[in-house]
Amino acid sequence: MFVKPAPASALFAGPFALATLSVPDGSAFPALVTPDARVLDLRAALGDGRLTVRSLLEDWEAALPRLEALADGGAEQRKPLADFRVHAPVEARQVFQSGANYRQHVIDLHVAHRAPDDDRSEEERRAEAAEIMDRRAAEDLPYVFIGLPSAITGPYDDVALPAWAQKPDWELELAAVIGRPAYQVSVEEALGHIAGYTIANDLTDRATVFRRDMPQIGTDWLRSKNAPGFTPLGPWIVPAASITDPDDLQVTLKLNGETMQDESTKDMIFDVARVVSYASQTARLLPGDLVLTGSPAGNGMHWGRLLRDGDVMEGSVTGLGVQRTRCVAEES
Repeated sequence: MFVKPAPASALFAGPFALATLSVPDGSAFPALVTPDARVLDLRAALGDGRLTVRSLLEDWEAALPRLEALADGGAEQRKPLADFRVHAPVEARQVFQSGANYRQHVIDLHVAHRAPDDDRSEEERRAEAAEIMDRRAAEDLPYVFIGLPSAITGPYDDVALPAWAQKPDWELELAAVIGRPAYQVSVEEALGHIAGYTIANDLTDRATVFRRDMPQIGTDWLRSKNAPGFTPLGPWIVPAASITDPDDLQVTLKLNGETMQDESTKDMIFDVARVVSYASQTARLLPGDLVLTGSPAGNGMHWGRLLRDGDVMEGSVTGLGVQRTRCVAEES
């Protein structure tokens, strides 16, 4: 089962977006989607039956003008989006995740994860967290770790909450999609390597973030973030040219209709270009790879309300559309 998208007058910013779609019992295919919810099968339109969204991104400079031309014409060949199932928009080879990148969010987490023997006031702990954030910004050191592509699921698919996950939480994020290989690129060059943007919900089991058997090891991102379906992605990739300023977008998550996260990407400690550049200093970023840029304040730990069976999350980012996922408890 999956939660169908609600109708909208404009699904996203700009003249088109990329999606991966399928019909019931059919294979997935790359599609050009227009804001009026119409779909063009790009395999037929570009004459390549083996085409995927990732292969388009691998030759993005050549593909982009062809896609722009298709968006301008060929309306008679388009079909209603409602006839298709929407999958995660791209099969990423690598997923880079930026942690602790929204100032207020990190301060809230610092307070929520108080050690049992820490008897300081909340005000003192908030002041300490603010000082840490200021120091990180001054030292210019983003925090980036690796996620698994196998955790990715579609934007309207059900999300299975593992029986072992005691504190499953939401973390809605802006995700950059790489369009040109990036290795040791400067901050000034970084945005030029981004093909577009999409939405990611980086689910986290808070109970397993820190290793309790050996605290010196630190965080356990494999266990806490990479269960199957823990990264709902999409619904679309909106080309970078359609997003005026990725560092001024509203990130909003609603849980069962109630707004829990609602913050601008202005609150990021390190902007999109800085995070992409930083990741590229160590790793070679490839077309189709995802760079998640962190999640703002308002996660479940802040509200004292974590995910449960039957919850429906609705996540939106300015100009990128809306994803809706339902939580389903996995049987033990």
